[in-house]
Amino acid sequence: MSRYGAWLAATTLSLVGTQVMGFAMAWTAAGHGATWAGLVLTAINLPRALFLLFGGAVADRVGAWRVMISADVAMTAVTLTLAALTRQMSDRPLLLVMVAFAIGFADAFYLPSSGSMPRLLVPTASLARATSARQIAGQSAAFTGPALGGLLLATFGLAVTAIANAATFAIMAAVLIALRPRPARLIHRPPAHAGVSAAAGSGSDDRRWPMSGWGRQTFDGLRVGFTNPVLRPHLLMTATAAGLLLPCAGLLVPVLARQLGWPPASAGAVAATIALGSGAVAAVVLVRGALPNPRRMASRGLFVASGGVAFLALVGLADRSTSFGPGQLPLPAALTAAALIGVGMGMFGTSVAPLVLGATPETHLARVQAVLVFAQSVPLLVTNNLLGAFADVVPAGFVLLTCAGLLAASVGVIGLHESGNGSRATVRGAVP
Repeated sequence: MSRYGAWLAATTLSLVGTQVMGFAMAWTAAGHGATWAGLVLTAINLPRALFLLFGGAVADRVGAWRVMISADVAMTAVTLTLAALTRQMSDRPLLLVMVAFAIGFADAFYLPSSGSMPRLLVPTASLARATSARQIAGQSAAFTGPALGGLLLATFGLAVTAIANAATFAIMAAVLIALRPRPARLIHRPPAHAGVSAAAGSGSDDRRWPMSGWGRQTFDGLRVGFTNPVLRPHLLMTATAAGLLLPCAGLLVPVLARQLGWPPASAGAVAATIALGSGAVAAVVLVRGALPNPRRMASRGLFVASGGVAFLALVGLADRSTSFGPGQLPLPAALTAAALIGVGMGMFGTSVAPLVLGATPETHLARVQAVLVFAQSVPLLVTNNLLGAFADVVPAGFVLLTCAGLLAASVGVIGLHESGNGSRATVRGAVP
């Protein structure tokens, strides 16, 4: 097995453990009321968003391998502590919030480092396949984790579930220690000198940025991301997709199902079909290689997804007077819409991930990955609350239709703006 294959196998196991623990914590907290469940989710997402940029700077400074090993060892200790305290104190909600905060804080350092692994372990020509394999691993964990979490929680309780999750962190740490290259082979080393010419992806041999001062290091990822002509539009589209597309599957599909009286199995089938469509595109890329013209394919993917969201909205608006059952006409239509959403998300994800990794200077790999996750986390924190409140006032189908329109319009505006910038740069370059 290749080094990347070994890392991906351990990562998949760790992702399953994370999904298992996430479901177990959310379910346990919900038993104390919706407010506690919301606090647990916020306790994960808030420190993650606050410390992401700093976590990326730390990884670029001391090395992604060290950061990931330290985070996995720390989370092994945290989850074992949760298991021990749960046996003594039962499932007190404040304990869950404290553990959730620790998870979010660790994620802020771990995610930027983990996101840089394909670039560190595979050649540039294989990035599309590598990132697609990682996407399939994430989708597989999202499928199996919650069900396994429910089974472990119902059979053994929260303490044993936490011990199982701790085991996945420990295995991940052991694999990282085994795979970690010798110091002479490490890519992430503090640069000996500075040069900014390649930070925006110019291709110069001098690809170093100044590393003086933690404050500057923390925000260098933002500077590189939003001055690079390849990174900037895709970071903007990622933020747009996170704010307007991700809530459709995670928030608005369940709300729509409850408003229309759909049974849980049908609502789950719609959500699962979205993940299946995205995973199918990733599988195609894994087998056949990168999609043609990935820059254009990324924006086309979001247009396809917005069409699927609009279709699902129309299905919901047309079905407000009937219940949703397995044998009724709206189910195939809703699943078709969900498949379109998933395919569009897959086209976008499999195109953007290798583009961003390939255009990032080696000295800023973790920091740009931190910006990428930051671009997803912050809009999601805002729009989840806004769209949820909106759906309390108007039908969820109308909210979905609004999301579809805003998503398509935003992607169009970003594309036109970047195209105009490119045209102006060409004209300036042609002037003697």
